[in-house]
Amino acid sequence: MLAVIEHASRRIRILGATAHPTASWAAQAAKNLVMDLEDAGSWARFLIRDWDGKFPALFDTVLTETGIKVVLSGVQMPRMNSIMERWGQTCRRELLDRTLIWNQRHLLRALREFEQFYNSHRPHQGIANARPLRPLPVPVTDPEQLEAIDIRRRDRLGGILHEYQRAA
Repeated sequence: MLAVIEHASRRIRILGATAHPTASWAAQAAKNLVMDLEDAGSWARFLIRDWDGKFPALFDTVLTETGIKVVLSGVQMPRMNSIMERWGQTCRRELLDRTLIWNQRHLLRALREFEQFYNSHRPHQGIANARPLRPLPVPVTDPEQLEAIDIRRRDRLGGILHEYQRAA
């Protein structure tokens, strides 16, 4: 699986998944990332990546031509890319350890659903419970309002993920 994360908002973008990653597959994923960023009207200054041999020179060239500086993570420096490492653990713990994946198509569907869940619903404790694609909610301070809150649960991916939402 190849994914990127925006450090400021913790928004995740899953670029693809394959059983046999090759240099050409990684280069095409970089091209797709650049097109997605252009379509969204956003930009990136840096991309931190590891030293894996599956990242060809073309991968770096595609990103460098668009103004994204590729930074290689330091050897034996896990904190340099800790946010992405933490997301990988979250994805594995909350999705992949609980799901029997049948094939690549099913994996991509589950990853897209988890990406949407992670970006729009799942609160991020480190950034004041913010969700990457939603503004912070207005805090409820009145005790009478707290008693009247009606919370609804919606199961996703067959009950593996749960969304909780205030009923209107």
